Amino acid sequence: MKHTYHINGMTCNGCRNHVEQTLSKVEGVTVVSVDLEKAEAAIEMENHIPLEKFQAALKNDGAQYSIHTQGEHQHTAEKQTKKPKDTGTFYCPMHCEGDKTYDKPGDCPVCGMDLVEEQNVESLSSTQYTCPMHPEIIRDEPGSCPICGMDLVPMEPDLSAEEKTYKKLLKKLWIAAAFTLPIFLIAMSEMIPNNPLYDWMEQKNWNWIQFALSIPVVFYATWMFFERAYRSIKTWNLNMFTLIGIGAGVAWLFSVFGMLLPDFFPEQFKTESGSVHVYFEAATVILTLVLLGQVLEARAHSKTNSAVKELLKLAPNKAILVKDGKEEEISIDEIELGDILRVKPGDKIPVDGAITEGNTSLDESMITGEPIPVNKSEGDKVSSGTINGNQSFLMKAEKIGSDTLLSQIIQMVNDASRSRAPIQNLADKVSGYFVPVVVLISIITFAVWAIWGPEPAYVYALVNAIAVLIIACPCALGLATPMSVMVGVGKGAQNGVLIKSAEALEKMDKVDTLIVDKTGTITEGKPTVETIGTSRGAYSEAEVLQYIVSLNQLSEHPLAEATVAYGKQEGTESLKAEGFSAVTGKGVEGIVNGKKVALGNFKMMERAKAAVPSNLKSEAQAFQKQGKTVSYLAIDGETVGFVVIGDKIKDTSKQAINSLQQKGINVIMLTGDNYDTAQAVASELKLADFKAGMLPEDKLKEVEKLQENGKVVAMAGDGINDAPALAKSDVGIAMGTGTDVAIESAAITLVKGDLHGIVKARNLSNKVMKNIKQNLFFALVYNTLGVPIAAGVIYPFFGILLSPMIAAAAMSFSSVSVIANALRLRTKKID
Repeated sequence: MKHTYHINGMTCNGCRNHVEQTLSKVEGVTVVSVDLEKAEAAIEMENHIPLEKFQAALKNDGAQYSIHTQGEHQHTAEKQTKKPKDTGTFYCPMHCEGDKTYDKPGDCPVCGMDLVEEQNVESLSSTQYTCPMHPEIIRDEPGSCPICGMDLVPMEPDLSAEEKTYKKLLKKLWIAAAFTLPIFLIAMSEMIPNNPLYDWMEQKNWNWIQFALSIPVVFYATWMFFERAYRSIKTWNLNMFTLIGIGAGVAWLFSVFGMLLPDFFPEQFKTESGSVHVYFEAATVILTLVLLGQVLEARAHSKTNSAVKELLKLAPNKAILVKDGKEEEISIDEIELGDILRVKPGDKIPVDGAITEGNTSLDESMITGEPIPVNKSEGDKVSSGTINGNQSFLMKAEKIGSDTLLSQIIQMVNDASRSRAPIQNLADKVSGYFVPVVVLISIITFAVWAIWGPEPAYVYALVNAIAVLIIACPCALGLATPMSVMVGVGKGAQNGVLIKSAEALEKMDKVDTLIVDKTGTITEGKPTVETIGTSRGAYSEAEVLQYIVSLNQLSEHPLAEATVAYGKQEGTESLKAEGFSAVTGKGVEGIVNGKKVALGNFKMMERAKAAVPSNLKSEAQAFQKQGKTVSYLAIDGETVGFVVIGDKIKDTSKQAINSLQQKGINVIMLTGDNYDTAQAVASELKLADFKAGMLPEDKLKEVEKLQENGKVVAMAGDGINDAPALAKSDVGIAMGTGTDVAIESAAITLVKGDLHGIVKARNLSNKVMKNIKQNLFFALVYNTLGVPIAAGVIYPFFGILLSPMIAAAAMSFSSVSVIANALRLRTKKID
């Protein structure tokens, strides 16, 4: 017996494995197969098992997963998408569990670090209003209080989760510092000859005062470090907090034990007064410095996703709806597809759509990275978040909510920021052995100093062992890659380069071969009809155009749209068309006015079994040698004419190709167009390597052939026929002006849709990879040098030992330094 259920709550392969194991333990289950993509579990059982048993198993497991019969999950999923205001999407900045996310803030269960909140459009809510006298009254619109009649006032926006975390940590830091400072002063007073404090009371009494002052530090301000350390040992996910908890905990417990049972310790642990040396100052200073590091990290983290925050600022909250001749201000959430909206001078475009009345110029620099305003007129597309110039216009809403370009950019940046670059595998392997090795080194350090160290040997042994634990920083190693990726991906988004994954960002730096499509990639993708040719037979030029327009009105291809627009301009009436079919890489066919019609390249004529007359072919070739595209028209198996379409080469194409070639990248043009047209374009661009008449499968085979020869291939295209090659290439690059299929198949999307974006992507990849390597170098060298120094290897030569307190300061600032280095990417130019 086999049943299939829907699983909610899975976000990664770790979740899938966990659910699979939990369900397989239910009595009576024989086989469990969980599909992460479909969010389904196929369960085979000896006899029917009630769903409640599976639900109880997952619930008792304590995880966030739930199981439902097929169909029920839709309602549950809908409820999950509507998150309460006190929840969001949180993830670990070190990506310990890949792209797994959480609904609430907290600590990462693997590394113990504070989870970071993902910034997205959904987190922005429209302004709400409340009564100053009755704060329980909250309304979505202004008005009067139903209790006292006072005007409602706008509510202050809630702090972000990271701001709340920062303020909470800062408050604890002040408390920790306030109690740690007197402990430190009491301890340091021992260095003063004839310590004046001892005139007030004995040393053992001062020890008790230090103990009392340390309690708020240990059990309130920094208690979270010990909780994280305990959890890391319990789950055996050893991390930075494991070392901090052991190191500071040993120092504090040793001190308490020494006060309560001084006779237990040998004389070398005692002072002249007979009391045991205590290390309350070391424990509290270490913990306070680590807390300081956490505060600085929390502050720095808020800057790493500053690019997303800047994009979020572009999202307006209000729009002006035009309905029945009246204008009304509404919330963005109330906009529906097809609504007509008024955009006034200086306003932000509320959603994606097209201008229906008026013309203007838009500042699109926040999305494309290009500072020059773009002129827009009736029929032109406009994108949410861009800024209107000095003219008012009407627009039709075509994409709303998460479908808008701005929302998609923000989501893509978030997804890429959480993805893992292959280079991170090195850090992961090192981190896997790091903590156990450091603990072992600490034990060895204690033993060596206890046996061969100078007197008091055990004191030296304890202090140096603690220093080894404290100075080691796996956190810096773990943050090295994701911080650079996060800042780099945000930098790219601000410059119109959207990175889908960290892997694509890393591979782009290794690309040595670039394949580019012609139409819409090298050229503007805005074709225009230049002339109509005929065979001077039964059909006139007007009739040839009529059949072309009639068939193409059913197509969405840019060439088809150009002919339809030309037909309207010429006043051509379209005929009835049926059975329309697009033949990828060749053309289109159908029945027009009862006749079998085919339109496309020479291969399309072969498919239609229509011979091309020599005079027609020679005329067409003359245009093709000028770089024009020619589509032949066949009616009932006879080629009767052609249409000549011109597509201007983008101004940036030649410069971009030249820049890429100077970087050592071999640029190859593959086009479905004919040889003469391709040669004309290649000649103008000084491209030595090109191939014409390429079908989608031909482009795919060319990518595979280059990869078999050891080349790292990037493919840039904008059409459906480019999708297979984009998906197969090492790095697929889609023009943002192209089709959704091409964009989905690609790893990098260029919002503006020109080849200069590839230059930006290459430069960005190069700078990010350099930054990652710098971070890894800093982290590895820091730990490689810091641990031996803390262990005391240079003591025999220079008489220098590292205090645990200095070790704590160094450890705290190591992670901050890695983040600070990553933040330098924000100032780098990638043009």
